[in-house]
Amino acid sequence: MITSTQSLPQTPAQALPDQDELVRRLLSDTPLLADTPDHLLQVVNVLESYGLVLDAYSRNLIHQGNTQLLNPFPVLRFFHEGFSLDRLWSHLLGDRINFEYAEYCQKAMFWHGTGGMDAYFDSDAFKSACQQVIGLRSRRDPLLRLVNGLYPGFAPEAIRSMTTIYALGLFWRVMSDIFIDLARRYRIGEVACVLDVVHHIRDGLVAAAASPITYKVTLGDESVWLLPPEAGLTFLVDVAVPYVEAVFFRGMPFLGTVSYNAQARQISPDQSQFKYGALYADPVPSMGAGIPPSLCMQDMFRNLPEELNVWYASHGRSDADVHVQICVSFQKSMFCVTNAAIAGTMPHPLESPEPCDQAANRAYAEAWAGRLMGCQRGALL
Repeated sequence: MITSTQSLPQTPAQALPDQDELVRRLLSDTPLLADTPDHLLQVVNVLESYGLVLDAYSRNLIHQGNTQLLNPFPVLRFFHEGFSLDRLWSHLLGDRINFEYAEYCQKAMFWHGTGGMDAYFDSDAFKSACQQVIGLRSRRDPLLRLVNGLYPGFAPEAIRSMTTIYALGLFWRVMSDIFIDLARRYRIGEVACVLDVVHHIRDGLVAAAASPITYKVTLGDESVWLLPPEAGLTFLVDVAVPYVEAVFFRGMPFLGTVSYNAQARQISPDQSQFKYGALYADPVPSMGAGIPPSLCMQDMFRNLPEELNVWYASHGRSDADVHVQICVSFQKSMFCVTNAAIAGTMPHPLESPEPCDQAANRAYAEAWAGRLMGCQRGALL
């Protein structure tokens, strides 16, 4: 997906939802995505495919967190299932899961730095843990000892990045299970409309909301808590919502699609104004090297359920534009996930009769609707 100034063509008979309409949908428990059979088929199946991909992403990122901390040359970091010449050959040929997209998402979260985990990174407790890790690792790593002496900020930054990698792996573990269970419930008739999809994801997020996000590393005979239980970091507020902010809304401009030249002024100097996330992107997968969402579309293409394959065969240009079709379906599904995240973090129950609760919910919905007004609202039709 590449952001641009172009918009998707809209059906003349349909009007894009305005901000008031988005607020109404959020406050009335009406899905942002139009509740149609085609949308249901696309969203459930593409999320099943994405869930299978996230399973691989999650296992790899957790593996990296357990084995690659302060590794100066992590060239085998993608071989979490073990190294072999056959796997290396398949990797070089591109016959593999593209873990580069997982790294793109991690870098977006790390760079934008929103949420409680990023705030904890600036705490004395985390800085002390970093120094403890560096001290233990330096005992048998002369290169780290030299680099840390010359550039004392390098190793702590690498530890912060690896901690984000591990936390994202924990987040995707939960999301993978939610999406795969969604497909199971769809096939037995428990999920019959788009609203059911939103409720399923919302309930999954809420059920995992208070799950602790912790990270402990073992160096030799000693263990160090980088994210200890007493930090109080939890799944929903400290990882899920920052993920939505960083990946769905802000994202990062892709090299080769916009100019990084400061004089061109194509990129805002204010990160909070970035609009390169999944909800803003035009569905134009270039399949060129280095465009992370294109890599994600290819990963999902390799795992498409048969029902969605058949649907794509009778829509668009079949296999000729299947990556574009996947991109459109994926964007629709991400609106459902965003919808669920908003519903799961409402200040008060929607059915609350208290005026102060209703006012707080409206203010919350209006803030999100304002953000959504800049997105590809045409995907909701």
